[in-house]
Amino acid sequence: MTTNNDNNSLLILVTGGAGYIGSHTVLALQQAGFQVLILDSLERGHRDLVESVLKTELIVGDIGDRPLLDWIFQTYPVTAVMHFAAYIEVGESVRYPDRFYQNNVHGALTLLQAMVAAAIPYFVFSSTAAVYGLPPEVPIQETCPCAPINPYGRSKWMVEQMVGDLGSAYGLKSVIFRYFNAAGADPHSRLGEDHHPETHLIPLVLQAAMGQRPYISIYGIDYPTADGTCIRDYIHVVDLAQAHVLGLKYLLSGGDSEVFNLGNGQGFSVRQIIETAQRVTGCSIPVVEGDRRAGDPAILIANSDRARRVLGWQPQYPGLEQIIDHAWRWHQHRHG
Repeated sequence: MTTNNDNNSLLILVTGGAGYIGSHTVLALQQAGFQVLILDSLERGHRDLVESVLKTELIVGDIGDRPLLDWIFQTYPVTAVMHFAAYIEVGESVRYPDRFYQNNVHGALTLLQAMVAAAIPYFVFSSTAAVYGLPPEVPIQETCPCAPINPYGRSKWMVEQMVGDLGSAYGLKSVIFRYFNAAGADPHSRLGEDHHPETHLIPLVLQAAMGQRPYISIYGIDYPTADGTCIRDYIHVVDLAQAHVLGLKYLLSGGDSEVFNLGNGQGFSVRQIIETAQRVTGCSIPVVEGDRRAGDPAILIANSDRARRVLGWQPQYPGLEQIIDHAWRWHQHRHG
């Protein structure tokens, strides 16, 4: 079993470490005593946050660049890889599926091949609960069949299967995390969510609160839920980051390859998000109600009992008000 003192000698490569979830995980790794090396193309990551907050070495490059990966693994004593360098926007995946298969699938395969060649034994993968598609029951268990309904979800499911196959063939040990909506920000406003363009509900709602967009659209008000709007699982990004650190420690202590859902145990409706944001910000947020979008289930919530039981994971910030408050302070700090 490793301790924080042992961690000081371990170097973790974090792909996509200049992005939203990746950067919060880098910070959590540092707080746990690990050394961190970031590989990020900066196509969607933020160099300024690496330099001003994380203050660790950044290699600018692509996960699909095999010679670069080989050089990294020959040059640095990497113990494990955490992989966040994926495209994530569902609508974009429908419009440009080839880009998602190139980056998310081929890029991950190249990374895994380089790891196997360099005998890097541990892999922590940021997957998605979108691999479940339209699940037959909620909350979703890890045993639920995977049947993704868009190229984004399919790309992540393909990588999960590759990770399993390479584990069987070459002994690679892995932890795979499936979750829905990462939200919130570092409680001290050092890091936060800053996508261009932004597609996630909470930052869009906060942009409307700041007057940066005219209104928020609600797609469907006739779902079989308490207020008629969709219910989704929102999980604080700091809690996600902490789970990844626990997953790494689990592997380092001899744990077998495992898949974990991460969720907050409850869902929040679109109206709840908007109403809570109005309370937190003190701002009026205009709303435009529209028709349902094709393929939107009424309720999506992930069951995370296994992560709590096996990893000892316990979310610090399960409340919607805290999630939105931390995000609001970050947005004011970054864009106010």
